[in-house]
Amino acid sequence: MNLRTPTHIRKLAVLVCSFMLVLAGCGNGAQQGIVEGKVNVVTSFYPIYYMVNEIGGEHVNAINLIPAGVEPHDWTPKSRDLQNASKSQLLMVNGAGFEGWLDDFVKGLDSTSTIKTIEVSKGVALIEADGAHEESVDHAHEEGHEDGDAEGHEHDHDHGSTDPHTWVSPKSALVMAKNVKVALVQEDAAHQAEYESNYEKLKSKLEAIDAKYEESLKNVKHRDIVVSHHAFGYLSRDYGLIQHAIMGITPDAEPRAQDLLRLSKLVQEKGLKYVFFEELVSDQLAKTLASEAKADILVLSPLEGLTKEQADAGDNYLTLMERNLQNLLLALQ
Repeated sequence: MNLRTPTHIRKLAVLVCSFMLVLAGCGNGAQQGIVEGKVNVVTSFYPIYYMVNEIGGEHVNAINLIPAGVEPHDWTPKSRDLQNASKSQLLMVNGAGFEGWLDDFVKGLDSTSTIKTIEVSKGVALIEADGAHEESVDHAHEEGHEDGDAEGHEHDHDHGSTDPHTWVSPKSALVMAKNVKVALVQEDAAHQAEYESNYEKLKSKLEAIDAKYEESLKNVKHRDIVVSHHAFGYLSRDYGLIQHAIMGITPDAEPRAQDLLRLSKLVQEKGLKYVFFEELVSDQLAKTLASEAKADILVLSPLEGLTKEQADAGDNYLTLMERNLQNLLLALQ
């Protein structure tokens, strides 16, 4: 067999790359299998995976369910995911209705499984996402926009009446990181000192980015952000912004023509220069709206996961959080 042909070289390159990814893991997931002698933790999506790795360190094997480049709303469990979870000690999910597949997933685990489910958003003051408190932009701003959003309530909400996107705000991330730490300590008290130490390091980083958001955003010229998907309610609430979403809680919810016209008018009236889009879903609607409103487009990541390019570049939850802030400052000045 002639291995020097281009076809064989390409196949070998793919095999080598695949093998290296299994060894090294990637930005959205570590080795996808059980490791004896460690606490095996299955995480529902990237932000939790990041926190588990940062706090768990060498004593934890994190298995992330959603791979790089996949939008969490588009993901469905595979048999291997159920097998790994059945043999793991902890299943860490966001909660607040984000994992719509969770009940069926748990029912599909082996009958002998002793895995514990941890909702890491517990303790975050949740935002209602239904139409019960729909109000105008001006009224929301006058009242301190408690729900962080004055638009987008009319869309379908697969997550029920709660906005589940807690992790997008550093303030929520601080609560979530503490919950991860507590769960690891309860499961593996023998390594409590290491978990506590790692948690304090992550906490310091999150507090620093929170302080940076607070200081940087308090005096911006504009406070309105137009985003592709209703994912920035907690960020808006915590830092005094007003979110206007093209789509609903799920990024595949279809907007109406009048919604786009209304948002186009708002962009022009407010003098906004950018419409935000996100990397893991199509940017077509954001481009259409920006073109209609004579604005540009700019990335604002909902931090649900890394793209393959971001994973390859070594990006992580904190670097994306920092990039979001820089893009917000560019758009709001």
